[in-house]
Amino acid sequence: MTSTKNPREKNAAPTEDRPSAHLQARILAEAIPHLIRYDEQTVVVKFGGNAMGDEKLSNAFAQDIVYLKQSGINPIVVHGGGPQIASMLNKLEIKSDFVNGLRVTDKPTVEVVEMVLSGKINKEIVSAINRQGGKAVGISGKDANLMIAKKITEMADPQSNLMKAVDIGFVGDPLEVNPHIVEVISRSDLIPVIAPVGISREGQTLNINADTFASALAARMQAKRLLLLTDVAGVLDSNKQLVPELTIDEAHAMIKSGAISGGMIPKIEGCIEVVEAGVEGVVIIDGRVPHCVLLELFTEHGVGTLVRRADRKKGKG
Repeated sequence: MTSTKNPREKNAAPTEDRPSAHLQARILAEAIPHLIRYDEQTVVVKFGGNAMGDEKLSNAFAQDIVYLKQSGINPIVVHGGGPQIASMLNKLEIKSDFVNGLRVTDKPTVEVVEMVLSGKINKEIVSAINRQGGKAVGISGKDANLMIAKKITEMADPQSNLMKAVDIGFVGDPLEVNPHIVEVISRSDLIPVIAPVGISREGQTLNINADTFASALAARMQAKRLLLLTDVAGVLDSNKQLVPELTIDEAHAMIKSGAISGGMIPKIEGCIEVVEAGVEGVVIIDGRVPHCVLLELFTEHGVGTLVRRADRKKGKG
C-alpha cells in the first residue's frame, strides 16, 4: 500500500543533528549577504595542523570547500604536512633538524618531502573533497612553473634580528608566482589542491613552508581572503580572550608591546605582508573547530583573528 504521508513531515522536527526550520531560516538569512560578498571571489585556504590527521575534521573541511565551490566562490587549497613528513622520515631512519622553524632538507629529505606532500597527502585531500561531491585536482608548485623559488641562504638571527648566512638545504622562498594553471582550474568546476613544493630556476626541487606558499599565491592572485588553519584559536589578548580583528597598526603595536609573542610573531608579520600586497584580509583560524571555514566566511563575527587594512571592517566586505 502506498503511503500518503507528506515527505516534508519527516524533516519538520528538529533533532540533535538537524536544527529546526526556523533556525535554518535564520542561518540562511545571516549567510546570504556573505554569499553575495564572496560571489566569484578567490579564497585561498591553507589546510594544516592537527585537523589533517582527524578524519571528522578532514571530512568537515572537505564539505566546506565543496560548499564554497557550489556557492560560486573559487576556493584554492594549499596544504601542509609536517607531522606526516616527520613520520615517514622516522620510518626511513632519516634524521631531521630544524632551524628557526624550517626543516633542514638535504637531498634524501627533499625526496621524502615531495613524495609525502605531492603524493600521499595531496591525493588524500583530493579524495576527501571528491567523496563530498566536489571535483578536486591535485598539483604542486612545480606544475606549469606555478611557484618558482630560490634557496634560502640567509635568515634573521632570533637574538640580534640581523641576517646571517645559513645552509638548510633544499628549502626555498617564493621568487615568482605563475598562477595560470590555478586560474584555468578555478574557472572550471574543478577545485585546485596544491602541495607546497616549488622549483628553482636551475630545476632544483625546493620545500616551501605552506603558510609562505599560500601567502605568496594569495597575494599574486589578489584573493579576497587568505585563511590560515592552525592549531590555535587565533591571537589572544592579555586575558586570553580571542582578538577578532586587527588592523595593521594594531598588529604592529601588539608585537611591540609583547602582547603578540613567540611563534605568533612571524605568522602575524606574514599576514601583514599579504594584506599590504593587496589581499583584503588574512584570517588565522582554529582548524580544530568543525566547519571553521564556513563559520569564518558566512557568519557575522567569524571564528578567528582577521588582519586587515584600517579601512576595512570584519564582515563588511
